Amino acid sequence: MNHNSNLVLPAYQTETQTQNETDISVWRFRGSDTAAKASSVTMKVIVYKLFDECSLDVKKPLLPLAHGDPSVYPCYRTSILVENAVVDVIRSGKGNSYGPAAGILPARQAVADYVNRDLTNKVKPNDVFITVGCNQGIEVVLQSLARPRANILLPRPSYPHYEARAVYSGLEVRKFDLLPEKEWEIDLPGIEAMADENTVAMVIINPNNPCGNVYSYDHLKKVAETAKKLGIMVITDEVYCQTIFGDNPFVPMGEFSSIAPVITLGGISKGWIVPGWRIGWTVLNDPKGIFKSTGMVQSIQQNLDITPDATTIVQAALPEILGKANKEMFAKKNSILKQNVELVCDRLKNIPCLVCNKKPESCTYLLTKLKLPLLEDIEDDMDFSMKLAKEENLVLLPGVALGLKNWIRITIGVEAQMLEDALERLNGFCKRHLKKTEYSVQALSNGKI
Repeated sequence: MNHNSNLVLPAYQTETQTQNETDISVWRFRGSDTAAKASSVTMKVIVYKLFDECSLDVKKPLLPLAHGDPSVYPCYRTSILVENAVVDVIRSGKGNSYGPAAGILPARQAVADYVNRDLTNKVKPNDVFITVGCNQGIEVVLQSLARPRANILLPRPSYPHYEARAVYSGLEVRKFDLLPEKEWEIDLPGIEAMADENTVAMVIINPNNPCGNVYSYDHLKKVAETAKKLGIMVITDEVYCQTIFGDNPFVPMGEFSSIAPVITLGGISKGWIVPGWRIGWTVLNDPKGIFKSTGMVQSIQQNLDITPDATTIVQAALPEILGKANKEMFAKKNSILKQNVELVCDRLKNIPCLVCNKKPESCTYLLTKLKLPLLEDIEDDMDFSMKLAKEENLVLLPGVALGLKNWIRITIGVEAQMLEDALERLNGFCKRHLKKTEYSVQALSNGKI
């Protein structure tokens, strides 16, 4: 198989042999359904369904552009300096032992030094917790907030893992909108309207996944002021802070921690293109000591005590990896992504049923709005994606997986040739399903669409 095969997920079904599949009454165990509701809102469930629609009979290679992992493509390989940092640790034997639940001190110090580059209110190593990727940071923080009747405010659209873990932790989820007509800014009046005395936190993602925007200083300050007014914390996901190829500069939410307490989630998976290394961090930006007085610090530590530790090998390499981080290290990756964005936006101009409202300036995805009235026999974005997979072996993510109905997300963190092929198939699919009006028939014959 080619290097894309890591993105093609296997089916859940496995072949088993039993003497009597119907006679289960003699066994006292049953599979728990505790995670059933939480797993139903994950992106993986929808991606599996889309892959199942693909077929060898189509005679076209499968193009998996529903979820992203640029690291499987040679053009996105991480820096040799980063790889050597890990190799040196392996050869030294310094990463062979267990580490403390919060992370080894050199790693925590390295993260503190790294984030302090952009912060007025500096953090200390004790404010940093090393996690198994950014996802474990999400899980630990949300579990630490869980209590009866508590609710959390999540963006729409959003990275689905937040909702899944909130549901699993028993937190009520309330969703606020990101406004496409305002370059995906946060609907702050909407946040104030939906919050109540049981609201504990709001989540923002900056740079934004999946919208690809980077929030301004003024907008983030308003976010902090809103959080202070409501008496809640801000959880900010900044894992894409080194994946920016637009003009807007990145401003860390921790810069406003003197207004409201901020928990920052980050990691090396996206910027350094090493998601398989599973190293992230949770940073408490809290100069007033609110997290300590409210018991959040203790709760996070306790939750880490009962979860797996991040690999000591990569933790020991963090001082070298983060210490040498600079714009040049990320320039090649971001340049490729920018070129891919331009390519997709240019091709979309000739596809009548998809519109890109905002050209992304960060992240590895591009959102397009589906113009359903132009299409026949397509019910919604899920139906569009299922039929596209079945007819073209092209897998794109329907917006419903992100909480945004009738949008489509295209992964741009792939090779340019894959995008060329994908957009050609997408164009052909849309033309086949375009409503046959006098205008559309004439436009097709003239090559205008």
